[in-house]
Amino acid sequence: MKLQKPHILCVNPWIHDFAAYDVWAKPIGLLSIASILRLHGFSVSYMDCQDRFHPNAVTSQDPTARNGRGPYVKTTIPPPVGLASIQRKYSRYGILPEWFEKDLNALPKPDIVLVTCVMTYWYPGLFETIHAVRSIYPDVPIVLGGIYATLCRDHAVLNSGADYLLSGPGETQILDLVGDITGVRHSLKFDPGNLNAYPYPAFDLQRKIGYVPLLTSRGCPFSCAYCASNILQPRRMLREPDRVVEEIVFWQDTYGVTDFAFYDDALLVNAGKHAVPMFKRIIESGRSFKFHTPNAVHIREITPEIAELMFAAGVQTLRLGLETLEFEEREIDRKVKEEEFVQAVSCLLAAGFQKEQVGAYLLVGLPGQNTASVELSIKTVKRSGITPILAYYTPIPHTKMWAAAVAASRYDLAADPIFTNNAIMPCRQSGFEWDELARLKQLVKEVIR
Repeated sequence: MKLQKPHILCVNPWIHDFAAYDVWAKPIGLLSIASILRLHGFSVSYMDCQDRFHPNAVTSQDPTARNGRGPYVKTTIPPPVGLASIQRKYSRYGILPEWFEKDLNALPKPDIVLVTCVMTYWYPGLFETIHAVRSIYPDVPIVLGGIYATLCRDHAVLNSGADYLLSGPGETQILDLVGDITGVRHSLKFDPGNLNAYPYPAFDLQRKIGYVPLLTSRGCPFSCAYCASNILQPRRMLREPDRVVEEIVFWQDTYGVTDFAFYDDALLVNAGKHAVPMFKRIIESGRSFKFHTPNAVHIREITPEIAELMFAAGVQTLRLGLETLEFEEREIDRKVKEEEFVQAVSCLLAAGFQKEQVGAYLLVGLPGQNTASVELSIKTVKRSGITPILAYYTPIPHTKMWAAAVAASRYDLAADPIFTNNAIMPCRQSGFEWDELARLKQLVKEVIR
């Protein structure tokens, strides 16, 4: 047998898109796999093509600024053929290819390269990454996992250039696959069915840690027509509140982290047994933290107690999953009623949250949606005393709304995931109008009387 301790290289690929910004966005799945491999004795390296803190960057950034958020290095590139008609600059977001090549050459040659891709329509950046890796390590097996590999498996098999694909959660698959490739096999040292047993994701492999994503639960009990949560994670799993707080304290004590982003799809569901004791323990720790909920929380679960606990625990950025205010004819989900939305906002403001801290996501670009309904939603949210946030709809394969999206789109969504890019409003038959979007954005900024 050649090696007793194979070297695994994990790579977070470039983003190719019309716009991208680091809003608490990290490949938690890939870094979880990295931590599992380390737990089982493998040597693991990590390279981030999106690294905002690369030493060759023109300006160095404070990782704690803007609560850890910030812009990527940006390079304008030609758009994919199917998007050539869009009158907007298309860019590579992340480090320059020559930096990546130099960094790859400086590493010990890996035995396997693991790469991921989060958004389905970001696959051009993934393909460029795989090509770059292949040019340096032509004989090293490349394994692709993540959301794109799961939701668009056939497209990935035919086009990605990866040698192996992992669809679905990789925790139960990765050791067998690595064993097949390297001949080095290990029995599981943790229970994949118990979130409390997982090692912390390997955020320490990053150059700098500006914030840490937290996954206190997996899965979602709802089945919204536009969402792929139940497809990506069919089983609902919870961590014990004490274990979550232990992780938060670990990252603060070891790496000085103060900003944390909840990645849960259903953070407040079953709050009495999960979120409530968790926030109480955070408060009891007497420490100062800043929490953010980019994935949004369920409005129906917000009570005066939960609002007060979130505020006292240090939640700074709170996003609500509203989607639309067409409550009476609401077919995309059944999470909230109008009176529940009003009551939740009242609880949050009474607890001390400011309107700048609390935002309600409003979906824009749904199949059959008209501008008037979006305008109504924006005005109503603003009158409630919080901030409307436009969230552009991305058609996702296998979801309940996929068929309607395909039927409504001016593009052949089923033929190529590139056309699901939410920046082009793919479900508009008439084509995308920048003036119309600019008007909606301006409405968000205006004072509503």
